[in-house]
Amino acid sequence: MSSIDELPPPRASPNQERIQSDALEEHTELWWSREPVKSILCYSFSVLLILACGIGGIVLLSTTTSPSGEWRMGVGATLCILALLVLLKQLLSSAIQDMQCLTRREHINMLKSGGLSDSLVFLVSSLVILACGVALLVLSFTGDPPGYPSILVTMHTVGVTLVVVGLVIILGLFIFLLVIYCRPCCSRRFSPRNIGVFSISGQLHQRQNTTSSLANLI
Repeated sequence: MSSIDELPPPRASPNQERIQSDALEEHTELWWSREPVKSILCYSFSVLLILACGIGGIVLLSTTTSPSGEWRMGVGATLCILALLVLLKQLLSSAIQDMQCLTRREHINMLKSGGLSDSLVFLVSSLVILACGVALLVLSFTGDPPGYPSILVTMHTVGVTLVVVGLVIILGLFIFLLVIYCRPCCSRRFSPRNIGVFSISGQLHQRQNTTSSLANLI
């Protein structure tokens, strides 16, 4: 019976993942780099949007000497300003991250790459591009420049391109937000914590082994 009393009580193994997660939560600078896949995806799309709007605007502005220079100048200037605004957002986020002047999680989640600010920037960009495309399509159908029928063809082509790009950005943003908001719900629903079969069976197996060892000692 003395050997039974000397048996140490079973100890629960510490959750190393939770300990590591709690330690990382104390560092504010690491909050900016959480969810790297989403951040890289949004950053890459921002760079692509800056290049597309910038190059498109420069091409239109470089051809303002043609008879259709008015609409080229307006759309080209709008695209260049849009590219500068998206670039300004990325530079502002990087500067705030480097200065470490934010300590609240909701502010960091909003301004970091892949946060709420990127979603708003993409939405506004798609609406601006879509508005420019629709305006060009309306002008191409209602305008009648004498002696220059090719102007309407060019205006119609640019308008269709801008409308398609705007709709693609809106659709991509909708899919992105749908995946982002549905993934946590699915992960919580099918989390192993909600399934207690393995833990119960493990406890029963451990209790059977303890009972058999006690019987042998007696």
